[in-house]
Amino acid sequence: MTPADVIDIVREAIWVLIKVAGPVMVVGLLVGVVISLFQALTQVQEMTLTFVPKILAIFAALLVFLPFMMSTMIAFMGDIANRIASLQ
Repeated sequence: MTPADVIDIVREAIWVLIKVAGPVMVVGLLVGVVISLFQALTQVQEMTLTFVPKILAIFAALLVFLPFMMSTMIAFMGDIANRIASLQ
C-alpha cells in the first residue's frame, strides 16, 4: 500500500464522516437558531428551553437519516474490504 492509497482512504473517510454527521448537525443547528431567535424576540432566557427541543430534534433526525447513514457506512466498509482483499 502506497502513501497515495492511504491518503485516498483518509480523504474518503473524511467525506463519509461529513455525509453521515452532516444532516444531524444541520438539524441541530437549525433548531438552535430558531430557538435562539424565539428567545431573542420574546426575551425569555430559559436555559432548558434550548436543550429539550434540540435533543428531540436530533433524535428524530437520527431516526429519519439512519437508513442513509447505514448505507453510506456499509458502502465505505465494502470499499475498504475490497481494497484489503485486492492487496493479497
